[in-house]
Formats: sequence, structure tokens, C-alpha cells
Amino acid sequence: MAKQLLLVRHGKSDWGNIDLKDFDRPLNKRGKENAPEMAERLLTKGFKFDLMVSSPAKRAKSTAKFFAEAFKIDEIHYEESIYEANSSTLLKVVNGLDDAADTVIMFGHNPGFTDLANDLSDADIYNIPTAGMVLISFPFDSWEMVSKGTGELVFFDYPKNSDEI
Repeated sequence: MAKQLLLVRHGKSDWGNIDLKDFDRPLNKRGKENAPEMAERLLTKGFKFDLMVSSPAKRAKSTAKFFAEAFKIDEIHYEESIYEANSSTLLKVVNGLDDAADTVIMFGHNPGFTDLANDLSDADIYNIPTAGMVLISFPFDSWEMVSKGTGELVFFDYPKNSDEI
């Protein structure tokens, strides 16, 4: 069974409190609107997945929770190495995913996510905006097989993308 990886960048975060650590920054009003909106778009497409993995940073966690609510999923796996990860660290996370899961949604941050999308596929994406989603498919049975250039871009969607897929 082929594998599919949906990368979701966290929603727009709130910079109102300058004393907060980056890790603890919450979503702002727009972030709280965009995340459920993007989850709805996936639901409308009939998208199904087996596993949710997220950075434990507050804004990524909150974004993941909006998706979990929309899909009525209870379990989100938090993976610390996703936070502030570069593309090669993120690839290690992908390679370590459970092969029982064919479709995985991963929530995290830029620039790592944009770099990963471009490294894994011919996406050529300049920037994944906040709450943006990139779906990449791989012709493998095992996540361990995923490496640079082995994926194919299925879609790239983001809140301001009016011509929805």
C-alpha cells in the first residue's frame, strides 16, 4: 500500500505577548479560524488518515486539535524533534513512522516543512503559509524507504487559496 504524508503548517500565531517563549506562542484569532476551515476542506474531499503526529509547540498542538475535532479523532502523537527541525531531522521522523499507518498528517513549522516538501517531491513551493497543507504520496510500503525526491506532490492548499482543489 502506498504511503501518503500530509504536512500541515500550524495556524497563524499570536505575537502579542513578547515575554512568551516561541514554543508557547498560541494561535491568534485568524489561526483559530483557519485551522478548522482547512480541516473542513479535507473532510469535504473525503480525506482519510491513520495517524496524527505533531510538534508539541502550543501553536502546532492547537492546530492539530482542530483537525482532531473535525475528524473526531482522540489521539495525537507528539514528537518533540519536529519542533525547530530542519528537513533532514523531519525526514528521520517520517522514516520512523509506523508502517501500519498508510496516511499520516504531520503538524509543524517552517522553514523545515517547506524544505521537506521540496526535498521529498518536485513541489517547488516557495513557502507553505500558516495553516497550509501539502500532500505527498510515495510508492512504498514502508516509511523507511522515503528519501529525497521519492515523493509526488498530490496537492498544495492554504487558507487564501480561493480556487480550492
